[in-house]
Amino acid sequence: MLTSALLAAFSLPLAHALHVPPQASPVHSRLNSRAPAPEPDLDFGKASLQVTSPYSSKSTGKLIVGPEGAHPVALARTSCYPAIGFQRPDENDLPHDTSDWWCPADEEYAFVGFSYEVTACQSKSQLMKDFKDIRNTFNSRYVRLYGACDTKGFYDDVIDAAWQNTLGVHALVWFGFDGDDIWKSRRDSLFGTLHSNPLAPFVTRVVQFGSEPLFDSVLSPKDLATQVTNAKHNLSSLLINVTVSEMAYGYQKNTDNAQVVLDAIDSINIHVLPFFDQSASTAKKAWPIVQDYLNFFVEHGDGKKMYFDENGWPSESYPGVEPNSPDAVANVQQEQDYYTLLDSHCADLKKAPGGGVGWFAHIYNDNQEPGYGIYGTNGKLKFPFSPKTSC
Repeated sequence: MLTSALLAAFSLPLAHALHVPPQASPVHSRLNSRAPAPEPDLDFGKASLQVTSPYSSKSTGKLIVGPEGAHPVALARTSCYPAIGFQRPDENDLPHDTSDWWCPADEEYAFVGFSYEVTACQSKSQLMKDFKDIRNTFNSRYVRLYGACDTKGFYDDVIDAAWQNTLGVHALVWFGFDGDDIWKSRRDSLFGTLHSNPLAPFVTRVVQFGSEPLFDSVLSPKDLATQVTNAKHNLSSLLINVTVSEMAYGYQKNTDNAQVVLDAIDSINIHVLPFFDQSASTAKKAWPIVQDYLNFFVEHGDGKKMYFDENGWPSESYPGVEPNSPDAVANVQQEQDYYTLLDSHCADLKKAPGGGVGWFAHIYNDNQEPGYGIYGTNGKLKFPFSPKTSC
C-alpha cells in the first residue's frame, strides 16, 4: 500500500493509495527509495500443468432463505462451495478433486466477504470466532487474507476455521516492504501446506501472488508473470487458481510490459480505494472513480473473473491515510456510504465480464487496519452492514 505523500507525486487519475496504519499493522510507511528487489527464485517445485477452466460460467440454482435476520439471498446454488445454504459433506466423503466443487463465476458477484489481516497470528479459537461471525452475521462466502503470519501451522488453522464455517479463502504470498526475499519462504510454506493438508484445495479458491507487487516494484512484470506461471504449474494438480492483488496504477506504471501479468493470472483481484483518488470528494460521488478502475481491467483483462478485494473507504484520516484531493472526506458516514454505493450498483457489477464483480469489504475490524473496519476497536459495528450477495 502506498502513502498519500508518495501517491501525490503521481498525476494519473487512477492512482490511489492504501492506508499506512500505525504500530502493529504490516503496512509500513512508503519510502521514495527502496532496497533493490531480490532476484526471483524461479525454480520451486513444479507439477505437470493441467488445463482446466478455473471459473465456470454454468449456473443452476434455486431460491433459498438465509439465516434469520440476515439479508436476502436469491438464486444461490446449495450444491456448490461456499454458497449460502451449502451443506458440507463429511471430511471422509469429499470428492476426488474440486473440478465440480466451487460455485460458478456468475454466482460470485456482489458482496462476497471481508479482507482479514493475519499479522497478529490469531489463535485458532479467534479464527473460529471471527470466521463464524463473518459467515453467519454477514452471509460472507470468502475471506481474503492480508498481511502475513509466519508461525508454523498457521495456515492449517485458517483452513480448519474456514472449513468449519463454510468459507472459501483467497490466500496470500505476502512480500512485505523491506526489499528482502522472505516472500520465497512464505511461498514455499504456503504451497507445502496446500499440498499436505487434504482440506486445503476445498477451501482455497485462489492464491494471491503479492499485494501490490507491481506498484512496489518487488519484481519486474516479466518475473512476476513467471512466478505466477510457475505457481499455476505447482498448484495445477490441486486445481487452485493464482492471481495478483493489485491496483490499476500498478499496471499502468509498467505500461511497456505489465500486460504479461494480466495474461498470466487466472482471475483479477483489484484494489479499489477511491478516497485516495485525486478527484475524490464524498463516497456518494465515487462511482465514476470506481468505473474508471473497473474499465481498465475490463479493457485489459480478457474477460477474466474480477474481484474488488482491497476495497473500502476510511472512516478517519491520519498520517499515511491522507487524501490527494482537498475535497475528500473521511468519517464513518463516508465509509458506510461507500458500501451503500456499491450495493446500489449490484446490477451494474453483475453485468461485468467474467461473471460479474464480487467485492470484499476491506477490512474486518479497526484493530486490523485503523479506520477501515466494519467493526470498531470496541468490537461494535460502526454502522449497519448487510449488503446484497445477489441481485
